[in-house]
Amino acid sequence: MQREPRAFVEDIVVSCDAIAADVEGIDVESYLANRMIRSAVEREFMIIGEAINYLGDLAPDLFVRVTRGRTIVDFRNQLAHGYMTVNDRLVWGYAVREAPSLREECARLLAEMDEGAH
Repeated sequence: MQREPRAFVEDIVVSCDAIAADVEGIDVESYLANRMIRSAVEREFMIIGEAINYLGDLAPDLFVRVTRGRTIVDFRNQLAHGYMTVNDRLVWGYAVREAPSLREECARLLAEMDEGAH
């Protein structure tokens, strides 16, 4: 059974929350020194990128409302297929700067979807 676009937006919010929890209370040096945290953050970014990619197929109107959606999908592809070129400092920056704003953007989309359903 095919999932609804709303489920993919929810996945993005949940993954952004997981990233926030993963990096809470640590600095970049701690992040760089902890493979488990790096792996967890990268996995959540892969989920985010995949969810946005599905939105592009299922709900292009939602996809275009995700700031830098195409860039996020490309980032996911780099994490999945170009692991040897991943810049851990760049991932850290995305985790602490980009993921929170993406979360808020997608939470607003969910709220709008809820309003439109009533």
